[in-house]
Amino acid sequence: MPKVLLYITSKFIWTFLFWGTDLNENRAHVHVGKKGTENFAKIWLEPQIQLAKQGDLSDVQIKQVLKIVELYRQDLLKQWNIFKKGGKISIIKIHQ
Repeated sequence: MPKVLLYITSKFIWTFLFWGTDLNENRAHVHVGKKGTENFAKIWLEPQIQLAKQGDLSDVQIKQVLKIVELYRQDLLKQWNIFKKGGKISIIKIHQ
């Protein structure tokens, strides 16, 4: 489960990652959670940003995460393409 983005706030550290089984999916997406999350959210990155699965996150948290995905969508897509080709993922760390 390579981490692709850590978004650090005063309340949470949001973890964005790809799962090894994601290699079988053609549509780019990212899984998102925070410490203590057992059931991560899944967000499609293409053709548009869209919630695929809410997981354990609240509606308010999903709104926050979707805003983060909007801001870093191009970076996430770039990492997705590297991941799909078997390359090494670089973790993007954002402190807010």
